[in-house]
Amino acid sequence: MQNLLFDFIEKYIPLTVEEKETISSLDVFRTVKKGTVLLKEGERSQVGYFVLKGCIRTYYIKDGEEKTTAFYTEMEGITPNCVLTKEASEFYIATTEDSIITVSNPDMEGDMFAKIPKFETMCRLVSEELLAKQQINFDHFKTSSPEERYIILQEKRPDLLQRVPQHQLASYLGVKPQSLSRLRARILKKSKG
Repeated sequence: MQNLLFDFIEKYIPLTVEEKETISSLDVFRTVKKGTVLLKEGERSQVGYFVLKGCIRTYYIKDGEEKTTAFYTEMEGITPNCVLTKEASEFYIATTEDSIITVSNPDMEGDMFAKIPKFETMCRLVSEELLAKQQINFDHFKTSSPEERYIILQEKRPDLLQRVPQHQLASYLGVKPQSLSRLRARILKKSKG
């Protein structure tokens, strides 16, 4: 588990043996079963999550229906906005697979920044990448049809098509599960035709 995290960090900054030991001493690693709700609407939280292995998703419940907004897989993380605002969460976070994640809070991160100053630089770089990626995803979602969204998903995140239940995928694309089946059939027919 630790080596997965070290490999990710070292894409951004080199780590010394001492720095690896500092990170290892933190109690951040969790093994979580599929279907575990990590955060519920209305709860307050002080923790962010980083996926080492597995998949977590964020979703809202509107009119009794789940509306998936994002999937986070290996080497992706989320800090719910309620950590920053100190208000209740407006959405849910749950695992869609058995997962290995890290769990951290602002105090822990502040401690890491003090002990390993270059860690703050890495977090800034990762945050900038995440923000740019989310903006691109948001723009694509707002300007494309469900069929175009599916094609983009096929190209950019094909693993999700195998890893995520169809009803969650349909929700993420903004369609009903039956519509997703028809949409897939249309795309398949076009690719063969």
